[in-house]
Amino acid sequence: MTRLSPLRVPDHVKDSLRVMFIAKHARSGGTRHEMDGDHAVYHHEIANVLGGIFRNLTVGNRFEDLFEKPPVDFIFSLLNRAGFLNSEMMAPLLATRHRIPFLGASPILRGLADDKHLMKMAARFRGVPTADWQIFRHGAPVEPITAWTSERYVAKPNASSASWGVSAAHGWDELKAAIAQIHSEGHDAIVEPFLNGIDIEIPVIGHEGAAILPIMSFEHDPTVLRTYGEKRGFEQSAAKLVPLADGALAEQLRAYTNMLIPELWPFDYGRFEFRYNTETGDIRFLEVNLQANIWSKRVIGQAAALAGLSHPELIETVVCHSLIRHGLVRAEDVRAG
Repeated sequence: MTRLSPLRVPDHVKDSLRVMFIAKHARSGGTRHEMDGDHAVYHHEIANVLGGIFRNLTVGNRFEDLFEKPPVDFIFSLLNRAGFLNSEMMAPLLATRHRIPFLGASPILRGLADDKHLMKMAARFRGVPTADWQIFRHGAPVEPITAWTSERYVAKPNASSASWGVSAAHGWDELKAAIAQIHSEGHDAIVEPFLNGIDIEIPVIGHEGAAILPIMSFEHDPTVLRTYGEKRGFEQSAAKLVPLADGALAEQLRAYTNMLIPELWPFDYGRFEFRYNTETGDIRFLEVNLQANIWSKRVIGQAAALAGLSHPELIETVVCHSLIRHGLVRAEDVRAG
């Protein structure tokens, strides 16, 4: 199993670097939110971790904090899903406008990763097996799918995360209604066949290049569509997160992930998701989430623990990687002793 040594921010950088952490619930105090659930707890935890690393930390919780150039040297933004389409690109764009280095990936790469349709096209170009799909852009004609069929369909916003807005449909009438609902909320819709199987998550962080952490899988009923409620902690989840054993399957998943990474590199951390049919052995790429949930209780945090990194060490490591590639520290100065 992958083992990593943590990267350490040099003491003089901890003292001198002015860092901004910005997230919707960065000032929540650690209580759950009525709509966003345990995301508020997550943001509070990251704020505390960063406060333990850097002496000069500013905390923000809205894009307006970035409209004028803030007096900081580095931005750590988790201000995603901010209530409008493609909001994941806003903080990186504002930071780029001000020429302030930031954690994550460039705005255009964030856009590629968040557009499930475009990322599936990139996966097919790279030779990674991907299920059929159809994109229905908001404002474009909605015509029946003719290239492929399925007994059961999945419709979701093309830029959704944590299964927000996902629904299952049987037949064109149900599917068309699901697409219309997504369009009514201002989003593009993407439709895929429902794939029996389990979700497998491959976390990747920047370390010395791209490092694949231990692969995690969700043990759950392969015929069940996982929901936003369970992923945000509103519902009891029957899915159990477990490490995937080393072997041929893990090797194949790592190979596919390594085929995808060049489309998005450089980035500081992300999660690649596949669907695996335990009966047939079929593997299909689903999506990638750059700057996915990095809370200690979620996939990346749990995988990092298996790789020997505590949660604060995980956060410091991905920040170090970002500082190196932005030229704010030297690679030789962040290696753990």
